[in-house]
Amino acid sequence: MIPLEILEKYDAVRRLYKKSEVIFDKDKLATHYYQIISGVVKMNNFNDEDREFIQGFFYAKHCFGEPPLFLNRTYPANAEAIEDSELICISKTNFLKLISENPSVSIMMIENLAQRLHYKSVMAAEISTQDSEHRLLQLFDYSIAYFNFKKEEDGYHIDLTRQQMGDLTGLRVETVIRTIKTLEKKGELKIVNRKVYR
Repeated sequence: MIPLEILEKYDAVRRLYKKSEVIFDKDKLATHYYQIISGVVKMNNFNDEDREFIQGFFYAKHCFGEPPLFLNRTYPANAEAIEDSELICISKTNFLKLISENPSVSIMMIENLAQRLHYKSVMAAEISTQDSEHRLLQLFDYSIAYFNFKKEEDGYHIDLTRQQMGDLTGLRVETVIRTIKTLEKKGELKIVNRKVYR
């Protein structure tokens, strides 16, 4: 995303987060821009029944949690490291200064936000109108493109747990497992050593 040397010119700070450590909580005022150097971060919400809904996963070179910085609003979700992660963060004031002084970075940010908005629109339509097979295939295909999953001998490895697949699509884990088996029978994907390949 934003080159580290540019971030460092605007007093960015590197921080280490342990697995399961919370980076920020839902409803807290957004104060920093975060970008991942290494590791994985998830953003999530919980409903009244304490069921988790995952908004997304973010990997090395991805940023997360920045939309509220432009709106002076609170975070709409929690952010948590799902493995030991190194992040670089910059204060809101310095981030907005960086954006205004670097037009090429502004364009990158707009493209990134547009990509996420597109994903949310596609998945919202899938969750509300489509069956489980269609939802999972849409998630897999989008994940291959957006997360740059690498093609292996058996296809693209969908590096998500069954629980994560369910949380991203609004499906129960049992439904995810059944649907994956059905899709394998139809030749839409492969299962090799419990790993899913598209």
